[in-house]
Amino acid sequence: MTVADTVQKATARLAEGPHSERARLDAEALLLYLLGANRAWLIANGDDEIGEESASRYAELVERRYRGEPIQYITGETEFYGLPFRVTPDVLIPRPETEHLVEQAIALARELAEPRIVEVGAGSGAIAVALAVHLADARITTIDVSPGALAVARENAARNAVSEQVRFLAGDLLEPVAGEEFDLVVSNPPYVADRDRESLSVEVREHEPAQALFAGEDGLGVYRRLIPAGYAALAPGGSMLLEIGYGQAESVRALLAGSGFEGIYFVPDLQGIARVACGRRKSAAPVVK
Repeated sequence: MTVADTVQKATARLAEGPHSERARLDAEALLLYLLGANRAWLIANGDDEIGEESASRYAELVERRYRGEPIQYITGETEFYGLPFRVTPDVLIPRPETEHLVEQAIALARELAEPRIVEVGAGSGAIAVALAVHLADARITTIDVSPGALAVARENAARNAVSEQVRFLAGDLLEPVAGEEFDLVVSNPPYVADRDRESLSVEVREHEPAQALFAGEDGLGVYRRLIPAGYAALAPGGSMLLEIGYGQAESVRALLAGSGFEGIYFVPDLQGIARVACGRRKSAAPVVK
């Protein structure tokens, strides 16, 4: 079969699956990944024949995608904040929405000299690495309970040449940095309610790590523990930034206010949905002479 015929056959197969709207794009992306080629090659070589071994391997990749496996896990690659990242089933696939969290953290950190930043939930390292790349003077710590996730995060830090700038720690929430003080606490924690599990797409529900997705019956379980811990870890005047889910803004506002945060505000995504919650620890009281 020719390259064009092979892609057409794969497109037809994927059009029967759960992501039919992406069938052609996915079919092309999988073949380009397999052959190590680019889109220009695909256009110029549509009449070339596909070898039997390559065709067999390609069919296996197409079937994995047909069953709902995320294409990023199949290829092991994704992009976040304009940077390349390796991803595996040990980590969530970085979402474009999380770039709003990174943008806000960068904006706040640039007001500080040598900002001290701690991230809770390293995952693929997307947030910590993006911050390190754009904040050369920052000292960044990232924490995760998953050894597999930390291994991927370290690999991505090396890939983006920021290994010396990021410290990786294993542990629950902020326990590994007890007694330390930071200017920013940043996190994209699990926030999907257990009751919403069936509403997720197959590729998320069946393939991405559950411990990085779900946070109790109402989705607020991690926030209830993380927010007061974050307040305690911040220097006076420091800020906490949290990615939040749809409809969670007022609940998270109450949790932030209840832990002592002031100046609480939200950053919307491109659809106008509150996506990032920000709060500031009260500054130290002025000394009266």
